[in-house]
Amino acid sequence: MSAPDGSPVGAERSIGQLFASATTEMSALVHDEIALAKAQLKQDVKRGATSGGAFTVAGAVLVFSLPMLNFALAYGIRTWSDWNLAICFLLSFAANVLVAAVLALMGVVFAKKAKKSKGPQKVAASMKETAGVLQKAKPHPRPAPATRPELEDRAPAAIEAVARSSS
Repeated sequence: MSAPDGSPVGAERSIGQLFASATTEMSALVHDEIALAKAQLKQDVKRGATSGGAFTVAGAVLVFSLPMLNFALAYGIRTWSDWNLAICFLLSFAANVLVAAVLALMGVVFAKKAKKSKGPQKVAASMKETAGVLQKAKPHPRPAPATRPELEDRAPAAIEAVARSSS
């Protein structure tokens, strides 16, 4: 069994090895935070694209359906009632505007969701917190082996016990 840097478990590691291990772990943490930021930005872009698509569909429906829908609806209203044909065309236009407004509302909802997303801000705050914790970290003082002779007898057994529990 060995530690992440390749040294045996329970063996004393030098300051250089500890620093190298901490640097490697910090680098991995930074890479993971960057990957998280990319994933959250990708989700925000998808929401923005959905919003843009909804606005585009709303515009297309309003533009391309007006002539056919206006004629069909106006003549349908005229058939069911004896109103003036101009009023029937105004009612059919109002129905088309209502459909476009619903689609535009959907676009606004998705745009607000994309704008509210705090993904990159969360990642930045997490990175600052991690850096703050690491700056305040102090190594624990270790007793010198000569001052505690009772531990010298147990050292090989303790190392073996740690190695067994780690595997």
